[in-house]
Amino acid sequence: MSLGDVAESWLAGHADKLVDWRRHIHRHPELGRQEYATTQFVAERLAEAGLNPKVLPGGTGLTCDIGPEHAPRIALRADMDALPMAERTGAPYASRMPNVAHACGHDAHTAILLGTAQALASAPELPVGVRFIFQAAEELMPGGAIDAIAAGALAGVTRIFALHCDPHLAVGKVAVRPGPITSAADSIEITLHSPGGHTSRPHLTADLVYGLGTLITGLPGVLSRRLDPRNGTVLVWGAVNAGVAANAIPQSGVLSGTVRTASRQTWVSLEGIIRAAVTALLSPLGVEHTMRYNRGVPPVVNEEVATHILTHAIEAVGPDVLADTRQSGGGEDFSWYLEEISGAMARLGVWSGEGAQLDLHQPTFDIDERALAIGVRVMVNIIEQAALI
Repeated sequence: MSLGDVAESWLAGHADKLVDWRRHIHRHPELGRQEYATTQFVAERLAEAGLNPKVLPGGTGLTCDIGPEHAPRIALRADMDALPMAERTGAPYASRMPNVAHACGHDAHTAILLGTAQALASAPELPVGVRFIFQAAEELMPGGAIDAIAAGALAGVTRIFALHCDPHLAVGKVAVRPGPITSAADSIEITLHSPGGHTSRPHLTADLVYGLGTLITGLPGVLSRRLDPRNGTVLVWGAVNAGVAANAIPQSGVLSGTVRTASRQTWVSLEGIIRAAVTALLSPLGVEHTMRYNRGVPPVVNEEVATHILTHAIEAVGPDVLADTRQSGGGEDFSWYLEEISGAMARLGVWSGEGAQLDLHQPTFDIDERALAIGVRVMVNIIEQAALI
């Protein structure tokens, strides 16, 4: 019996359970590094299948091994945390936690990997060892993957794979590409300082609000001239705060945003370039500043052989499942695993095919739950395909 047959047999008796798991996790979302109940829920379901999960230090996230000990070991990863936002889907399984919601599909990722683990546990034997990594804190920069790696999640692992929900792909489609599939993502916060003063006499002080405006327009412009435009680097401001009165120059103001790039090489050099540019732009104005530059995640770069394995795993689901995709501007901490070993990530279609294509991180985001079974099929097929390499 092929592993594909094992997956079909398991899904024939457990497809409803897969949906129930996802809805339970969706109702009870937990923020990064607070996923204690989710970790316990997953551990209990794994134990029901006769597996031996190991909770990671800190009590959130876990790993679980199955299959031969001395064969190559393939890791499959899912993230478990939710976002600090209110849900507005109106679904009967909507979040019961105020201002916490699974608006990025991590509930689906967790249910899919849980189903994959139970399906593979039912197989008579496995051709390679498998490690299931249920990871905490993906949404927290620089990401919980770093914690999992430090705890030994990759010890003995040769390759790693993951799926991520994509609301721009119809259910029944799974997309992958070699090379970069996400972008690096950092955040910056710049605080400006001025003696303040009357708006009638800006020459006697340092015009802090003008300095904020200079950075808002000038810093993205500098980056567009300093960096290769083919690398898709973009700085977008998300918040600016300063002042309370129309006729008073404030003493402090804060500007914050994100900077993303499709190039790992550019990502390495970004902080230095931005720090120098901010200093140069503000220097003529006499405005002082401090800056916090928060390194986020590098791009997810799908390795060639791993992409080949993942492509064949998708094709084995059906003749029209494999789809094309482009590199995204979003960040994903799965990239930290790929800094250590080879692997690949694919995009799982979750759009129903009707109505609006709601984006990730929107309060109304939801998935077509038919995608859950497709995700299990792909994950199980990865193990079979990896054994052929």
